[in-house]
Amino acid sequence: MSANEAFDLEIRDESIRLGQLLKLASLAEDGIHAKELISEGIVTVNGEVDTRRGAQIRPGDVVCVNGECVKVTSQQ
Repeated sequence: MSANEAFDLEIRDESIRLGQLLKLASLAEDGIHAKELISEGIVTVNGEVDTRRGAQIRPGDVVCVNGECVKVTSQQ
């Protein structure tokens, strides 16, 4: 799935941590699963592998796991 096929995920704040986003988007079952996906290099942010669970994800960013992608949007 490309960024063009990503579904929108709205967040309230200016940013969200990568691990939290994976749980919110149901791309990970829980925090432990999110940590495993991230540490295994399966998660990409804007097309680049990101292994930082605490990476700050902002509106406009596209996060993908195993071909499923979400584009972060803002409520504001």
